[in-house]
Amino acid sequence: MTSHEDLLDLAVATAREAGRMLVDKRPAGGPDVVQTKSSPTDVVTQMDRAAEQLIIERIRAARPGDTFLGEEGGTQGGGPQAGDGARWVIDPIDGTVNYLYDLPDWAVSIAVEIDGVAVAGAIEMPRRGELYTAVRGGGALLHTASGTRELRVNTGVPPARALVATGFGYAAERRAHQARVLTGVLPRVRDIRRGGACCVDLCSLAAGRVDAYFERGVQAWDVAAGALIVEEAGGRVGGLHGAPVSPEFAIAAAPDLFQALHDLLVPLDPARD
Repeated sequence: MTSHEDLLDLAVATAREAGRMLVDKRPAGGPDVVQTKSSPTDVVTQMDRAAEQLIIERIRAARPGDTFLGEEGGTQGGGPQAGDGARWVIDPIDGTVNYLYDLPDWAVSIAVEIDGVAVAGAIEMPRRGELYTAVRGGGALLHTASGTRELRVNTGVPPARALVATGFGYAAERRAHQARVLTGVLPRVRDIRRGGACCVDLCSLAAGRVDAYFERGVQAWDVAAGALIVEEAGGRVGGLHGAPVSPEFAIAAAPDLFQALHDLLVPLDPARD
C-alpha cells in the first residue's frame, strides 16, 4: 500500500506542473472558448482540457491502475493493477472565468480518495504563489516562497462578525434565487465575499481569511481537496440537515459557526432554484 504522504507528493508535483503550464501557455488575448456549458458565462477553454489531460497522464504513468473523476473527462477507469482503491478527483482549473480574465483567484485542485474517502489533497494557486496541502489525520499546510505554516480556521466567531464567502450558479433562475438568499444573509453577517472559485474559498476559510462559506451547485471536483483541507484545519464541511456536502448544498466553517450559519440559511430555502 502506498502511503498517504506519497500520494500527496504525486498530487503536489502534478498540480504544480499543471499550474506552470497554465501560466506559461495562457494566450495573451485570453484562451479560445471551445464550447459552453449551461450558459455562455460558464466557459470551457482549451487550456482547461489540456491541464486535465496533463494531470491524468502524469498520475497514470506513476499509478496505471488508478481511476479518475475529472470535470472535463468524467469518470475514467483504471487498469487491472488497481490494488488500493485509489481514485483521483481533479479540477484542472477551478475558477475558469477568473483564468479567462487573468484574475488571480483560480487553482488546480487534485484530491485522492481511498475507498471513497479523501486521504490527500493539493490545491495550487500559481498567480498567488500559494500551495495548500492536507493529509487525512496529518493537518493542513500553506506553502509559499517565504515558508510553510499550519492552517487553522477561525473559531469563536458569531454570525454577526463573520466574513462569509459564497458563489453563484450559471443559470439565470438559480442566480435569481441565490440573490434572494443573499438578501436574507447579508444583514446578519459582517460581510460577503465572492471570489469565483470554490476551492479558493475553502482554502481562504482554512487560512482564516474568511470565517465561513456556503454555496449551491458545487461538484465533487470542486470540493474534494478543499473540504479535506478545511477539515484538517479544524473546520466542518457538510450540507443541510446533516446531509454530506453535495451539489444540493455546501456549508463550511468552524463547528460552532457552521451550525449558526446552517440555522440562518435553512428558513431561506437555499437549496432550490
